[in-house]
Amino acid sequence: MSNKHKQPPQHRKLSKIRRDDPEFARESEKYEFPLPSREYILQVLAEQGVPTSVDRLCQLLDIAEFEREPFQRRLGAMARDAQLLQNRRNDWLIPDKADLLKGRVQGHPDGFGFLVREDGGADLFLPEKEMNKVLHGDHVIARIVGIDRKGRPEGKIVEVTERANTRIVGRVFEEHGVFFVVAENKRISQDILIAPPEKGDRKALRPKAGQVVMIEIVEQPTKQAQAIGRVVEILGNYADPGMEIEIALRKHELPFEFSKPALAETKKLPDVVRKTDWKDREDITKLPLVTIDGETAKDFDDAVYCEQNGKGFRLIVAIADVSHYVPDGGALDTDARERGNSVYFPRRVIPMLPEKLSNGLCSLNPQVERLCMVCDMNISGTGTIRHYRFYPAVMWSHARLTYTEVAAALFDKDAAALEKIGKLLPWLENLDALYRVLQKAREKRGAIDFETVETRMVFDDHGKIERIEPYERNDAHRIIEECMLAANVCASDFLKEREHPALYRVHEGPTPEKLAKLRDFLGTFGLQLGGGDEPHAKDYAKLIDKLANRPDKQLLQTVMLRSLKQAMYSPDNVGHFGLAYESYTHFTSPIRRYPDLLIHRAIKSALAGRRYDTLDWEAVGLACSATERRADDATRDVDAWLKCWYMQDRVGEIFTGSISSVVPFGIFVALDTVFVEGLVHVSDLGRDYFHFDEKAHAMVGERTGVRYRLSDRVRVQLVRVDLDQNKIDFRLAEGAQ
Repeated sequence: MSNKHKQPPQHRKLSKIRRDDPEFARESEKYEFPLPSREYILQVLAEQGVPTSVDRLCQLLDIAEFEREPFQRRLGAMARDAQLLQNRRNDWLIPDKADLLKGRVQGHPDGFGFLVREDGGADLFLPEKEMNKVLHGDHVIARIVGIDRKGRPEGKIVEVTERANTRIVGRVFEEHGVFFVVAENKRISQDILIAPPEKGDRKALRPKAGQVVMIEIVEQPTKQAQAIGRVVEILGNYADPGMEIEIALRKHELPFEFSKPALAETKKLPDVVRKTDWKDREDITKLPLVTIDGETAKDFDDAVYCEQNGKGFRLIVAIADVSHYVPDGGALDTDARERGNSVYFPRRVIPMLPEKLSNGLCSLNPQVERLCMVCDMNISGTGTIRHYRFYPAVMWSHARLTYTEVAAALFDKDAAALEKIGKLLPWLENLDALYRVLQKAREKRGAIDFETVETRMVFDDHGKIERIEPYERNDAHRIIEECMLAANVCASDFLKEREHPALYRVHEGPTPEKLAKLRDFLGTFGLQLGGGDEPHAKDYAKLIDKLANRPDKQLLQTVMLRSLKQAMYSPDNVGHFGLAYESYTHFTSPIRRYPDLLIHRAIKSALAGRRYDTLDWEAVGLACSATERRADDATRDVDAWLKCWYMQDRVGEIFTGSISSVVPFGIFVALDTVFVEGLVHVSDLGRDYFHFDEKAHAMVGERTGVRYRLSDRVRVQLVRVDLDQNKIDFRLAEGAQ
């Protein structure tokens, strides 16, 4: 073929075939010589109804010789996105037409796995031989090949479209001179071989058996071969202090080092508030604002002040003005968005912002000037917010107080606490009076108040857990909580009234399926949830009140809580079910939550008559919700490991507790005094065949009729602690009590 056919003509007129492309206009805007759109290619392939060669496709779509190479690149991109598939003859086909299913692999610690389908259909069971080709999280195309012994559809992996794992944290093992890594993520059950260092490479890391390492995958697994990794970091020995956090950071891919550009931006920031920063700000330094936080807190987001205003109150909530120092689109902003939130582990915090900001320049530390955004509210004697105003200001915290100190002064009249608080006491008493009013309004509104028992770990000087103890919220906690709720509601209302884009904190009520299960469960206890098919938060609150004096209150509350959806961030304001608010957002913690920082920027823009809409609010909402879940998963892993470490020396001891969960393979028991949870396997329940009754949340003996139901009291013996799996196993000591 002559060269002229390989070059694009200067004035080429596209044929009718090409102009029939339904997305022709869109493609023409992007390219001088528009290729057939992805939609058009799929349409033509669907019309053929059979796998089609690239030559035939070029013919059908009138592809010129000079277009052939970019056209094939487009086909390749569609294959990477699982829109197309090539068979062994290299013909192109649509996966759906070949009875192929797209989805994500979900591994199981026992070696098998599942394909979680993109189309929402039933998961496909993947036997161990299929899982050898992939790792947990990989995106694949699979075919249904039959039904397994349990009646589940069984799949065969046809193609891996996207690999999910590039780096994996795990422990090194050695067998017969071969070193391999067992991943800390137990859903990755395949061993990963360690590539031997090249001869003469003095910089190569040479780990020892038992050490924890980070490996970079250099060869992904195939049907014929295991995955191979290269050691890029040796973290230390498994039992080293703090190793559980180092593992969690890498296992959950939590960013824990700030980028060089972000650190450079931080270095340029001042150490104190400058006179130039006062421009266009109100001076509230004379107001006796105070911070009230926990004893170990170092980042102070919020300060409060309250005065009597006739029969009502004036409440000022001053929030650290992080947006002044972290502009949109900068390196600090990029790092903060990637992190999404600060992560609080026992004895260690992974902050969203560098410490110079989080603990210094932005933190509302006592006796120093700080920039803030103020929500200034006028609240009636019945708890209604009559009026509010947002404005930037400069403040001066008059004291750093703790919840314990405030509670001791206000309610116990403790002499030492009263002496420290001194002249600030009247303003704290105003806060308490306001809290009582807001609490009544909360009850009238019907907000749900789940009273959960929080725990904290107490460590000795060597970093070993001495004990796990309950951490009870007092009324000082609740004072601050109500103040923050009020400010958040005002922030939401402010942006909603101005029709400005925002990230709302949304919480939907129960699905019909979960509601039905909850009603069935409550019925076994002789309890009823009001509200019919669409219960209100009030209905939940009324039922919780009825549980006040029941010994199984905590566990009944837990089941009620599980019936609700998880709260998340979204630009679509669907209200907050649990708090019984029609509109709610997060404004009060911009040091440790990225959504709050965005709300500050939005409010500032609205005050200036502008719109802050340079971002995809939906995408950012999903990302922030995901980072929140990531942090929860990581802290849960660390807590579980520490609890296992704490319990490993207590094997053989007998404890009392309550059944906290019932699952097909046994019962979970929460211990009374040590606040640890473990499993009694179904095989250890007694000399009987026990069956899971999902409706009753119970295990029932086939022959004896013995029942182990949620909230039942039991005595158990600790029989095994598995640090590798973060599991604690019990057996019944004397059965139900």
